[in-house]
Amino acid sequence: MPLKSPPEIASAICKVGVEKSKLPLGKMFVLGMLAGVYIGFGCQLMITVTQDLASISLGLSQLLGGAVFSVGLMLVVIAGAELFTGNCLMTIPLCSGEIDWRGLTRNWIIVYISNFIGSVLLASIVFLSGLYSMGNYAVGVRAISIANMKVNLPFIQALMRGIGCNWLVCLAVWLANSSDTVTGKILSCIFPIMAFVAIGFEHSVANMYFIPMGIFLKGVPEIMVRVREPITNLTWEGFLCNNLLPVTIGNIIGGGFFVGMLYWYAYLRK
Repeated sequence: MPLKSPPEIASAICKVGVEKSKLPLGKMFVLGMLAGVYIGFGCQLMITVTQDLASISLGLSQLLGGAVFSVGLMLVVIAGAELFTGNCLMTIPLCSGEIDWRGLTRNWIIVYISNFIGSVLLASIVFLSGLYSMGNYAVGVRAISIANMKVNLPFIQALMRGIGCNWLVCLAVWLANSSDTVTGKILSCIFPIMAFVAIGFEHSVANMYFIPMGIFLKGVPEIMVRVREPITNLTWEGFLCNNLLPVTIGNIIGGGFFVGMLYWYAYLRK
């Protein structure tokens, strides 16, 4: 099957955005919760795969972590789910006049909340499973180290990392819409997602898994005695204010403006 041209991709995403704005609340919530779980699967896979690589090669660890993390977006795109960061592309039908601000904000709010619930649900399941004890608790140490780094980012750094992240995530969604084959969609997801993780950008929905998991693990003595760095701001308040707020704003700018609005202007503006 031939690939869609960029104008055809823009039209396809515009049509999908209209359908997203009309989803019943119940279905929107369930699909949003599933997306949070799917991204959480990618997060936990990344933690497990990279738990013993960072001390050997930071670049290789980031690259491999990004490659396996991309399974989360593959599940969202191919299996079907509502992901807040991908839905930032709904600025395309908004600018085209196909949906209004009410439809956009309704989708974003419901999907964002349900992404959060799904992510924390999976974090709770994985925590209660005791998988953090793998590798003599190396998996748990890696998880809490990731969370601790995220909640201690300065506001402007978290904001800018959020912009860079969703610029690439929405480009992955854009590329995935260029193909009607499963193989094409998988390849479209891997490389932009691998890039954003390897670079070190920040994804709001992924952090809805990473940081709650770190908060849960603070109560495990076997992990805390192995952590070599000071643990600060790793609280629900630190999570929401220090990381989730600036990263979410950055994600909206990166996906909604730098991909959605600019491509709308380039290809769909009359």
